[in-house]
Amino acid sequence: MGYLPIHDHGIIGNMRTVALVGTDGAIDWFCHPRFDSPSVFASLLDDEKGGAFRIWAEDQAAPSKQFYWPDTNILITRFFCEGGVVEIEDFMPVGDDLDHGWHHQIVRRVRAVRGEVWLNADCRPAFDYARAPHEVELGQHGAVFRAPGLTMSLSASVPLKIGERGAVQARFRLRHGEHAVFVFRGGGENHCPRGPDPDEAETLFRWTVAYWRKWLSRCSYRGRWRETVHRSALTLKLLTYEPTGAIVAAPTLGLPEEPGGVRNWDYRYTWMRDAAFTIYGFLRIGFTQEADAFMSWLDRRYHEPPGEDGAPLRLLYTVEGETCIDEFELPHLAGYRGARPVRVGNAAHSQFQLDIYGELLDAVYLSNKHSRPISYDAWTHLRRIVDYVAESWDLPDHGIWEPRSGMRHNVNSKVMCWVALDRALRLAYKRSFPAPREQWYRARDAIYEAIFRRGWSDEEQSFVAAFGERSLDASALLMPLVFFLGPDDPRMLKTLAAIRRRPDQGGLVSDGLVYRYHPEQLPDGLPGREGTFNMCSFWLVEALTRAGRADPALLEEARLLFERMIAYGNHLGLYSEETGEHGEALGNFPQAFTHLSLISAAFNLERALG
Repeated sequence: MGYLPIHDHGIIGNMRTVALVGTDGAIDWFCHPRFDSPSVFASLLDDEKGGAFRIWAEDQAAPSKQFYWPDTNILITRFFCEGGVVEIEDFMPVGDDLDHGWHHQIVRRVRAVRGEVWLNADCRPAFDYARAPHEVELGQHGAVFRAPGLTMSLSASVPLKIGERGAVQARFRLRHGEHAVFVFRGGGENHCPRGPDPDEAETLFRWTVAYWRKWLSRCSYRGRWRETVHRSALTLKLLTYEPTGAIVAAPTLGLPEEPGGVRNWDYRYTWMRDAAFTIYGFLRIGFTQEADAFMSWLDRRYHEPPGEDGAPLRLLYTVEGETCIDEFELPHLAGYRGARPVRVGNAAHSQFQLDIYGELLDAVYLSNKHSRPISYDAWTHLRRIVDYVAESWDLPDHGIWEPRSGMRHNVNSKVMCWVALDRALRLAYKRSFPAPREQWYRARDAIYEAIFRRGWSDEEQSFVAAFGERSLDASALLMPLVFFLGPDDPRMLKTLAAIRRRPDQGGLVSDGLVYRYHPEQLPDGLPGREGTFNMCSFWLVEALTRAGRADPALLEEARLLFERMIAYGNHLGLYSEETGEHGEALGNFPQAFTHLSLISAAFNLERALG
């Protein structure tokens, strides 16, 4: 079947894992039972060995279209065939009335809405990243797939047969008004399943619709880009691991930042860096329960003892809070369109990054201000972390972009250390918490002066990436967002002007899209180049929005850039990590940080426009 473009996918999920469904009707990425479990379907990373669950019309020339059932995460894939029109309804059941067992199912309902259509189905799992063999047992109404440590089953309302390489297949015809049901289950069934009950499938569909609409009704955003913000919110909810409240950066691994390149990472974890953006994004549009759940996950992290290196926090964690995320390669997989190596785990978990402490304290500050006051016991742990920042801020670190080429004095890391101390001092004042205020004040002021003295370039007339360097860095756009300096401060306006120059003029912006650093000055120790970073493009929108309150021309520019960025989303309003030179999606998909920055930019732009 080959590889679809990354952006030709939608996602379904159950707040434990997700499945990517292509416009060709194939589920070509699915991990079970949680986001970071080994894959069951992974044809996204190897179209021969990876495994997939495909349903397609025999009319190979039939165009297709995807959309979501209104205000839900139920995905519809429609095929326009010569003989008629057929739809696949894909969803993972969720709902307040469902017991836990229903959370481990993918329901695929195929309906003929016009005419008569012949279809094929091919369910071909490939367990443990296509490393584990499996056996197939076929029954009257379904099949069981048994692999070491995991059993999955497929029930179907049409006859099945065993195909090659452990697949189960079907060929069937649907006339107007007829439908077929497939249910792919986990949970350890050891016998062939009963046939799916059409009435039961309809009940699950209705419960799932009701769940998503009830959840989305809590959204308080009513602005110009309501549909776009709603889809981002629904996507972020899918990327939430409900048992703990953690949010994964993305549900995929190995999708390249450069076509055919080596920049292929595993993003199925929770980054401490996303903390403040997550809390801010959820609170701004009314989802206080999700903000509180994520805050509870954070609370457990900073209550834990320091690591062997003395650092109070790790850079990233699993959704359950585990820190053992060793990186290894899967050499037997071809990679998405030849992009190798395919990596599982993420070696960045052992990096030294100081900016995460600012993200943590900013998240705590926002939660304390807008949602739930922190306790004294929590403060005692936070105070220990702030003391660590006060003592360590002047050390070199790996920084926000996680290069594999060593450490330096990253300006963004210094800014976020300033944020950590600033928010801690504000909390101590507002809540009258005991704290070594004088020590923290001295450290905060020392950081501020060091950034202006060593992080500013007179030659570039801009804040730069690291002390003593001249290269620009898009993370400087965060300075007004975290209130390090005013959005219309002369140095910030000069930095905005420098960043907005084209790359061939030393800047970072190409048609409104922002590179995280100059594409010809990659400091990460890896060959090749990458696309523009979508979250950085939304950061630019927000920085211009804030500056535009004093300059209408900048506000108009922010609105135009935001509209352009919306156009770079896929047909469903989903965004990957990056955008390539031809407008294609690059990197893992969909990317939580991109959707969080979209929500923040939309909220602040709406407020500025009035």
